[in-house]
Amino acid sequence: MIVIMTKASKVLFITQEITPYVSASEMANVGRNLPQAIQEKGREIRTFMPKWGNINERRNQLHEVIRLSGMNLIIDDTDHPLIIKVASIQSARMQVYFIDNDDYFQNRLQTVDENGVEYDDNENRAIFYARGVLETVKKLRWCPDVIHCHGWMTALAPLYIKKAYKDEPSFRDTKIVFSVYEDDFKNPFSSDFASKLMLKGVTKKDVEPLQGSIDYATLCKFAIDYSDGVIQNSEKVNEEVMAYAAQSGKLVVNYQNPDDYANACDELYDKVWDSDSNKE
Repeated sequence: MIVIMTKASKVLFITQEITPYVSASEMANVGRNLPQAIQEKGREIRTFMPKWGNINERRNQLHEVIRLSGMNLIIDDTDHPLIIKVASIQSARMQVYFIDNDDYFQNRLQTVDENGVEYDDNENRAIFYARGVLETVKKLRWCPDVIHCHGWMTALAPLYIKKAYKDEPSFRDTKIVFSVYEDDFKNPFSSDFASKLMLKGVTKKDVEPLQGSIDYATLCKFAIDYSDGVIQNSEKVNEEVMAYAAQSGKLVVNYQNPDDYANACDELYDKVWDSDSNKE
């Protein structure tokens, strides 16, 4: 009997960095090149990143999408307006959506300030970013088959997709891939971080692993818990995280030669889409 694998036709990329909007780095280069490669393989894509304060809006021709903006997200008992901007990478025929907010992103750099000091509210920024992306995809009425999350700033998206948004048409059947990079943070998240994550559909039991002081490894392992596949994106990453992934029973792709990376991702998308790992 011949088994025909169902093809995942729509892929959503949620990442921290994309060149040319921010300086070139391993993650920024992947953020730029992988969606194009996957699109060229015949899949439909959407790509999101934060609108970091060091992105030059005029030079990169960002403009606000009024019909997608205007919602308020409540984080830590405070309303934060969600602003959506978009730009195009013409050579790749690729649009990039940006999640923006005056408090979290305007006039501020990426995860560290000009002196290399991590922002105290990075944990809130991560919550806002994850929820902002998912709310925007809902408004787009787009239903991704696979969501590929890049970097620790995206680590909360798997929880929200599998719990808070699991009954939404856009995410009901979605599978999730989480990429692990050499991009850790040094300052642990606050002891009340788990309580900030509470949303309809998210229970205290769901966030139990995030009690106490949250370091990089704990956050990444939490993302893996709610993902269907894991990719080691950097040659050197936190060994504790990858060991946890190997023991999780999830599909795991080890570090790939950059020339083989897009093909490895392409294959993984179909494997996770065809798996039953997120069917309850």
